[in-house]
Amino acid sequence: MRWTFTSDPEVYAGAAEQWLLREPVRNTIQLTMLRALREGLWSEDPLMGWAADPGGEIVAAALHAPPQLLMLADMPAETVRELATALIEAERPVLGVRGGVALAEVFAAAWWRPERTRRSERLYRLDTLTPPPVHPRGAPRTAGTQDLELLVAWGQAFQREAGGHSSGGLAAVLAGRVGRREILLWEVEGRPVAYAGASVPIGGVSRVGPVYTPPGERGRGYGTAVSHAVTARAREWGAAEVLLFTDLSNPVSNSIYRTIGYRPVADYASIVFG
Repeated sequence: MRWTFTSDPEVYAGAAEQWLLREPVRNTIQLTMLRALREGLWSEDPLMGWAADPGGEIVAAALHAPPQLLMLADMPAETVRELATALIEAERPVLGVRGGVALAEVFAAAWWRPERTRRSERLYRLDTLTPPPVHPRGAPRTAGTQDLELLVAWGQAFQREAGGHSSGGLAAVLAGRVGRREILLWEVEGRPVAYAGASVPIGGVSRVGPVYTPPGERGRGYGTAVSHAVTARAREWGAAEVLLFTDLSNPVSNSIYRTIGYRPVADYASIVFG
């Protein structure tokens, strides 16, 4: 199978979007990143690709928008090896790869640089939304443009604590999310103490994240409460599926999401090369 590449998100969408939408749960990252590229984010040096079988049917897709990691869709392992070969031959610099654990490991094994670090994640989907075991003081509020400075600071803190790769263009990303009313703040007496985002549904799927509570406000149930509130909003938007990713090294967050109705789907990995 031969990979075809483009830097034009509309060309990529024309070739691969409907294929991605066949599995919107497992391809949620690809679909939300495609929307971001269409909105002009991460447009410095994007590369999007797809592979077709001899009959012309799409069987694989990948998306790379630096400084993001290479994002793998849910696809056959042999196409991942072929993707790595094609990118090496094209001398495409790739900092790392993110996808289902098995697929990310296949790519890493075929890449020319060794694995340096890895972040292990778990994809969850909402089963039945359940009220938090403890309802803390305060209430949710939709974030507005006046909150952008705070959200950027918290977003940067979240990235540092997670130990993951910076998403780049954070202010622009958050401005777009605020414009789509995707972010909720949890407030106590007018003071923001936590926030969470949920994407406007694509293919009937909304994804929650990030969820962040500053260190001084933790242990009071604010993160659980705002996660529940933003999940309810995604349902109100008509999402048939609500998803979120968790860091497997953080047992607290994994247990919190289970208490409000999330159940595991699959494990993922973000692998950064040395």
